Amino acid sequence: MSDRDMLDRPNATGRAWWAPRGGRVTRRAALSTAALASALVLVSAAVWSTPAVESLRGVSAETAEPTPEELRLARENAEMRDQLRSSRAQAGSLREALDKEQAARLKGEQDSAAAQAAAEQAAARGGSSGTTSGSRSTKSTGRTAGATAANPSNPSQPAGGGAPVAALPAAPPKAELLAPSQRYFGMYTAQAPFSWSTLDDAAQKVSRTPSLVGWFSGWDKPFRSDAVVRSWERGMLPMLTWESRPSTSGNDVVEEPEHTLPLIIGDPAAGVPGRYDDYLRQYARDVAALGLPLAIRLDHEMNGIWYPWSERTGAGDPINGNRPGDYVAMWRHVHDIFASEGANQHVIWVWSPNIVNNLPAALQTQQNLAGLYPGDEYVDWVGVSGYYRPPYKVENDHTFQYTYDRTLDQVRALTAKPILLSEVGASEIGGQKPAWVRSFFDAFARPENTDVIGFAWFNMAVSTYSEGQLITNDWRVDSRRNSLAEFVTGVNNPAHRFGGVPLGPAAPDEGAAPEDSLTPLAVAPTTASATPSPTASPAPTTPATAAPTTPTAAPSPSEETP
Repeated sequence: MSDRDMLDRPNATGRAWWAPRGGRVTRRAALSTAALASALVLVSAAVWSTPAVESLRGVSAETAEPTPEELRLARENAEMRDQLRSSRAQAGSLREALDKEQAARLKGEQDSAAAQAAAEQAAARGGSSGTTSGSRSTKSTGRTAGATAANPSNPSQPAGGGAPVAALPAAPPKAELLAPSQRYFGMYTAQAPFSWSTLDDAAQKVSRTPSLVGWFSGWDKPFRSDAVVRSWERGMLPMLTWESRPSTSGNDVVEEPEHTLPLIIGDPAAGVPGRYDDYLRQYARDVAALGLPLAIRLDHEMNGIWYPWSERTGAGDPINGNRPGDYVAMWRHVHDIFASEGANQHVIWVWSPNIVNNLPAALQTQQNLAGLYPGDEYVDWVGVSGYYRPPYKVENDHTFQYTYDRTLDQVRALTAKPILLSEVGASEIGGQKPAWVRSFFDAFARPENTDVIGFAWFNMAVSTYSEGQLITNDWRVDSRRNSLAEFVTGVNNPAHRFGGVPLGPAAPDEGAAPEDSLTPLAVAPTTASATPSPTASPAPTTPATAAPTTPTAAPSPSEETP
């Protein structure tokens, strides 16, 4: 039996020893209670008088009144909490505004890409006739994944003849431009050279003004002398990508029955002129009359299958009624007209094939490229087009070498002409853009690339359909902060010898998003603090007083293979 059982065991009267009898406390119970209470008092006194408890009581007493330093830290902590709450609120507002802006922009781009999506879906179902719109049609060209233009359409110059030229700026002679002492740093933006806001904004972000500016135009528009004048006022070589089709055509339209190569060429042997000879002669006369140099990138990416001036599909079928040899004949025909009008002394002719990586296998060969080359006497520069973009092949290691080397090897086997990377860009999709940009610039220091005299970056964000999916390729240099950092480092590295005017260290963007988030799409334009000078050229004169022409909304450029 336990002690507890003994204590609780009732006595003979049926009560425990401690239970009151007759409603009164027994003497034994009273003495026990008093003894227990005395013991508790003694134990409590002993505990509270120990050194450990005394120290705790001292600490409690001391901390009851905070020190001035503690008060200062508490105030700073409260201020920091307020700042954090404010920053979070501002970030939330910025993100909300950015999301709305992106949604609005993409909505418009989705409309322009819808026709391409329908064409690709029809091709996937095995249709060969495609869809028809007016007199134009889109048909299957036997394209492989990635063998499409990089963008749904190309940004085109505004309509009309432009403002009259009041005065001519200084510009170096063509011979000096052909062999520059510095490499060209070029850009395509949504408005330049008809408005400088978008280009100035990009220049500020990369801390350098470009030395070359590019734009697109079709054969439905006249020569814009103001574009050339405005470029040289900024000390930039103007480069026109000149397309033998209407400016409104999309890059998925390969059937242009009014702009076939045979129609452009005519039949010289039979005395039949080309359909556009009068237009070409007037264009050449206007170039000669202006007397300022410019580069003309005529019917670029001719080795692809997405333009009406291409000759054949990967399966060997004709594109737009064109025949083998027609592209070279067309190029020489246009060149000869310019020569007859005295314009070639001012024109740098840029022959610009697309990188071969993702073309149909039959079009990737050296023989195919050689069959499209007009000859050294008709070409001044080779201008390679090449984007880093999805879909990415397994062997794509996100480098300059993978993107360009195969094509450069083929070009160098054809000619020793200088090479300009005449339309380039890199997508953020896949997360490897910073690494690719770093590799891109590192390649300019490699000895085998001394013949590469520069590049022109396509600085826009474009939505398009790829393999039936709507994707946005953000080609812009500042698509993310880490991508911009690599670009700024590369283009301003003295070892790479890029022209343009340095603008000093890039100003920190205190409102920018983190490195893994998109920067705002619409940024208030700024004006460059210095007027850039051209590669190996004197400083430009004071800008002409003619008012700039307001450009039309610009779509996106031609797309090519990753």
